[in-house]
This record gives sequence, structure tokens and C-alpha cells, in this order.
Amino acid sequence: MTFCGQTDMLCQRQVGEWRRKIDMKLSKWMAVSIGCGLFLCISAFAQGFSASSSAASQVAHFKPEQIQAFSKKVEQVLGETGARVAIVARMGRPASELPEGMHFTHVAFAVQTEIPNANGEKSMGYAMQNLYQEDDHLDVSDLVQDFPVDFFKAVVTLESGLIIPSPELQAKLLKVISSPTYRQLHQRDYSVIANPYTLGRQNCTEFVLDVLNAAIYQTSDIHAIKAHEKADFVAQPVNVSAFKLLLGAMFSSEVFISDHPGWPATATFERLADYLKKYDPSVKVTTVYSD
Repeated sequence: MTFCGQTDMLCQRQVGEWRRKIDMKLSKWMAVSIGCGLFLCISAFAQGFSASSSAASQVAHFKPEQIQAFSKKVEQVLGETGARVAIVARMGRPASELPEGMHFTHVAFAVQTEIPNANGEKSMGYAMQNLYQEDDHLDVSDLVQDFPVDFFKAVVTLESGLIIPSPELQAKLLKVISSPTYRQLHQRDYSVIANPYTLGRQNCTEFVLDVLNAAIYQTSDIHAIKAHEKADFVAQPVNVSAFKLLLGAMFSSEVFISDHPGWPATATFERLADYLKKYDPSVKVTTVYSD
């Protein structure tokens, strides 16, 4: 279980507080040394949170037959539970590169559907309903449908997290996903650590959370949805240094922090699972590994 701001978009006080944590008395030779690795640091920082781009823009780490086998295994596990809709997570970055408390880098809905094969015949499978960053504009997202083999194409570990809601909540989710509300809940402006309690910036996990609450409370009112989330959802603090946060916000288009009144916190797969366990006691949470 994906920052995009400029310094003029940051609260002056917030920037001042974080900048005081950085040694502003660095000598010139230290500044040059930092500059040499600055963009590598920023890139690793942003990617450490999210890999919510489409598979076409990612590098494959496994052979196609391995991805296909793992994708089928995930579909098989979903099918065995009878899931009509579930939440599926993937690992787009190594666990060692992720901040404490974060494990999966992208989540999406898996919706059971009829899928045609090469012979034109149809069989039951799952389509993935994603919020993906645009390849050329990382601070903008689109809603994209693909399939498990696409979804897992660029993972770094053949491991997937699954959240399978109760049949009652699944039915409500299907109604939302097939309704205009689904697209109305999408906020195109993207932030890798979007504040799940506010409007304006959104990542894949916050979008899933918004859709879940639209189903739970049977409402399309985004302000009511945000009120429920602020009252009941516990976000994951972003456990990185103030130095990295500031650099990310200044130089990376997908790093945005001005939507956070205090230290940034965001939605994650694990926090989604904890949230649903409180409101949907029949929910099942499991992990699928490769054979």
C-alpha cells in the first residue's frame, strides 16, 4: 500500500519550522556534496512511498511467466473466497526502502467480471480499477482499468495484500463503482502523501478510502465522507526526516505537503484494513505469496 508542491504553496510558518531542523550553516563544500546526490535522494524518497503509475511506465523485475502465474494465484485466492469486489495491494518498491509503517505501495479494487479469452469465449476473472499517476505528469492522476497481469507487471516482490469485505459491503461497493459517484470522488491533483482528511490532493489509497465510505454510509457527498474519515480513520504518520520532506516538496512534482496542518500522515493498505475491521467485522485480510 501513492508530493507535488512548490515553496510558495507552503505555509510560511511550517517551512520555517522544518528549515530550522536543517543545518542552514552548511559550508559551501558541504552544499556541493549534497547537491551531487540531491536528485537521487528526492527520487528515492518519492518512489519510496508510491508506485501508482501504470505498468507500461514501469520496469519489469520478473519474467512474464512468473507475473502471469502469480496473477492467476491472486485471482484464484479471490475466487475461492467468492469475492465480487476486493481491495488488492502490490509492492512497487523494496520493503527496505519504505518508511516505517508502510509496506505496500499501491492499492486498487479488483472487480469480478467476465473476461474474453483468445477464442472469444468468456470466463470469470477480475478487472483492476486503479487510480494511476500520469506518466508525463506525476502530479496528476487518472482512473484506469487494467487486469491482474498488468497490475503486477512491475512489482519488486511477488506479494499481494488482500482485503475482502463482507458480502453486504461488497454489494454496496459494486453499486458505487458502477455509478457516477465513483468518478465524482476522483480528485485529479495527485500527492504521494495526500492528507486523507482534506480535499484537493489525492492518492490511490485515499481514493479507495473515499469509495469505501461512500459505500458504507451510502452517500455521494464528499464533505460528509471526509467528516467520517476525520472522525474515525487513523492515518499513518510519514516517518521520514524533515530534511527529506522539505527537499521532496521543493523539487519533486509528486511531493506535496501544504495540505497537512502538522506532520504529514496518509492512508495506507494497513490502515485501511484496521479501519474496516472496526466497521465490517466479517472482513477478511490476507497476504498472497508466490509459490
